Amino acid sequence: MTKLTNRKFGLNSISIAISMALTGSMLSMSSYAAEEEVAVDDNVEKIAVVGSRSAPRSIGDSPVPIDIISGDEIRKSGNSDMLELLKGSVPSLNVHSNPISDAATLVRPANLRGLSADSTLILLNGKRRHRSSVITFLGGGINDGAHGPDISVFPSIALKQVEVLRDGAAAQYGSDAIAGVMNFVLRDDADGGAIEVKTGQYYEGDGTATEVSGYVGMPLTQNGFANLSFQYKNADATSRSEQRPDAAAFANAGLNVDNPAQVWGSPEIKDDISLFANLGLDLDEHSQAYLFGNYSKRDVKGGFYYRNPHNRGGVYSNDDGATLLVGDLTPGPVGQINDGLGIGDGIDCPVIPITSANVTTQQNYIDGIQNNPNCFAFNEMLPAGFTPNFGGEIVDTSLVAGTKGEFQIDWLQGITYDFSGSYGSNASRYFIYNTVNASLGPDTPRDFSPGKAIQTEWNVNADFVKYVDMGLSGDVSFAAGLEWHDETYEIVAGDEASFKVGPLFDQGFGIGSNGFPGYQPSAAGEFKRKNKAIYLDSSVPFTDNFLAEFAVRFEDYDSFGSTTNYKVAANWNIIDEFALRGSFNTGFRAPTVGQSNVSNVQTNLSNGALVDSALLPPTNPISQQLGGTELTPEESMSYTFGAVYTQGDFFLTADYYNIEVEDRISQSEKIELSESDKDALKAAGVPNVDGLSQVSFFTNDFDTTTQGIDVVANYTAEILAGDATFSLAYNWNETKVDRYSEITGDFKVARLEKDLPNHRATFTWGQSWESVGMFTRLNYFGEYQGVHVDYDATAIMADPAVTVDMELSYFINDAFTIAIGAQNIFDQQAEKLAFEEQTGIPNNNWGGKYYETSPYGFNGGYYYGKLSYRF
Repeated sequence: MTKLTNRKFGLNSISIAISMALTGSMLSMSSYAAEEEVAVDDNVEKIAVVGSRSAPRSIGDSPVPIDIISGDEIRKSGNSDMLELLKGSVPSLNVHSNPISDAATLVRPANLRGLSADSTLILLNGKRRHRSSVITFLGGGINDGAHGPDISVFPSIALKQVEVLRDGAAAQYGSDAIAGVMNFVLRDDADGGAIEVKTGQYYEGDGTATEVSGYVGMPLTQNGFANLSFQYKNADATSRSEQRPDAAAFANAGLNVDNPAQVWGSPEIKDDISLFANLGLDLDEHSQAYLFGNYSKRDVKGGFYYRNPHNRGGVYSNDDGATLLVGDLTPGPVGQINDGLGIGDGIDCPVIPITSANVTTQQNYIDGIQNNPNCFAFNEMLPAGFTPNFGGEIVDTSLVAGTKGEFQIDWLQGITYDFSGSYGSNASRYFIYNTVNASLGPDTPRDFSPGKAIQTEWNVNADFVKYVDMGLSGDVSFAAGLEWHDETYEIVAGDEASFKVGPLFDQGFGIGSNGFPGYQPSAAGEFKRKNKAIYLDSSVPFTDNFLAEFAVRFEDYDSFGSTTNYKVAANWNIIDEFALRGSFNTGFRAPTVGQSNVSNVQTNLSNGALVDSALLPPTNPISQQLGGTELTPEESMSYTFGAVYTQGDFFLTADYYNIEVEDRISQSEKIELSESDKDALKAAGVPNVDGLSQVSFFTNDFDTTTQGIDVVANYTAEILAGDATFSLAYNWNETKVDRYSEITGDFKVARLEKDLPNHRATFTWGQSWESVGMFTRLNYFGEYQGVHVDYDATAIMADPAVTVDMELSYFINDAFTIAIGAQNIFDQQAEKLAFEEQTGIPNNNWGGKYYETSPYGFNGGYYYGKLSYRF
């Protein structure tokens, strides 16, 4: 058996990280600048297997389309966010910047092939990765309610490569692998190491980021390795904002309003640290042990909507700015205590019509409020309004341990095994700053901790492989496995002030920390689910030129029942240079425990006004009254058909895919509450109903068909007295909503179909000389639907754009390398907001300059420098 010390296909190569995908050889996206990256063997990059139980094959034998992105290519960018790094290498992967999007600011969702973030399975060293604790409540239509893993915790320096299976794989991996699979492979070097320091900022002069990272490989006795990696970074916030017209008017009227009052930009990230460890050890010549895991922590803080001091409901006014909301603090009977406030009945204070640009200058306000200690308005405390800041502390931990090898018992001889167990946890402690619990009046705190969400998962796997000589062109592999999975989603109540019903509630003041009310004890608790699975698969080389693969998986959940899925794939090598390949598979995505049980109150824009909306479990009585039902799994059917062409140093693949998904799980449209609805909510025991305007819930409400074409080409050559690698990747993707109801709504359908560009392409040129390396990437983004805040349902199609990334490296010696570079080097700006005459909607009411849906972001060009020391 191959020893760990010979790690050509070592412990942490996906080629023997036993998981449950079909055999597939990898297309190397690039393998250039060998002087800069020696840790990844060229053979591993060109021959690899996603979870295969059979031997590695050459690139052209792959039955399904797969990309390998080397660690070197991933690191050729100034960005420190893993999602942004991958977006430049995988055209079918889209990632949006998320200004003002609640918890989605903390953990950003990504979309592979136009499907939601939780339709792509994430693996680490071939093992299923746990989900994030963050459910994307404000997900821009496509990701509304998505609940996937947190990819951003992976440091690029810790990675040997990333493997992207662009095909459905539920028959091997189970839930979530509808769009595909992304496997992050950790370094397995037993010696050497590196330290890298990187800093940069946007052309606008903000968003300054500094990152220090490194790794070290060490022998673990004489028969193993230990590879340790770290990354520490900080990034300042960005602002692509203009002053809101209402805030500018208040400033002109003499109020001290921040400029801008509301920030559209990327959040501030502080003390972001990730530690990864990857260990392997030969126990004897027939068995091996492995252990890997991580600890990651970061603090994130982003902006929220500006609270207008004349019309913010529940704080300043309850009639859209016609009159001021005034609290009666008239003292009660002697000895009566009411949280420091009086027990006024609201009739001892005057009605203050708002008749000027600054109500605090009106004489009726001065006489009736300012000079009256028994009457209170928030204009006394916050005369210029306020803008909350939302943030959180994210802590992510995982540990995977296992052993694998070949049985030596006579009757089990020739069977290989892989036994593993894993633990993963992701916890999000939320914070909201610079806001109020209006019902507490002048006694309100300004900062709150609204609670915490924790996602915890346990996995146990047993996998077995047997090769049998059946007289074909090669041995037939038979594999089987068992999996047990336990998942818990926990909600921890916030501090009391974040949800407390204060004494001014009966006078119309809102409850809870404004913007993100805290989780109440009644909503807190643990929600659990267990599932178990068995799978079988086989790889059959019928002839030297025809390979077929088969897989079937049965999975049983203690919540909704069982599901069976299968997959068939084949590769037909017609001639040495040309092959056809294809696959057909069924799949599913189980509703998560969080999606089935979470409740939350959000502040969002509806028809141009800020309102509070409640997300309720789909089984809540009011959800059921409005059309909600218990969640069931999404079901998918997909097929691919493609070709592979190889001629010398030129390699080309083209694949068509079609993915039908029924009963997709998403957050419903926000449904306006009538008075009868509110009465029903109260009767069902839902607290704080009077302050709510809308309700939403998770639902299986629509079907989609997604189709597309992937084209990938590679060419290597010696030109310009150096070594060059050229890579072209193109994706056409189109999603159509086949069925939906008013619960989903026309606007979300438009977002699902149009927000992402139908056409994406990247062209890279990597060039290396003796002492200099160059990397250039051209990124093409087709037209997309421009949306600025969710209420804007007008279809504005933004123009296509091209951005250019470039990095130049100078190898000072074998140890030191210095590099400078830029992303979006020509500072291509995102599409600017349309004028009112084009949309019928006032322009820039909320301070933004660009549409949020820009596929290349709205921050503009970014330049950076980095210094690497390799030892």
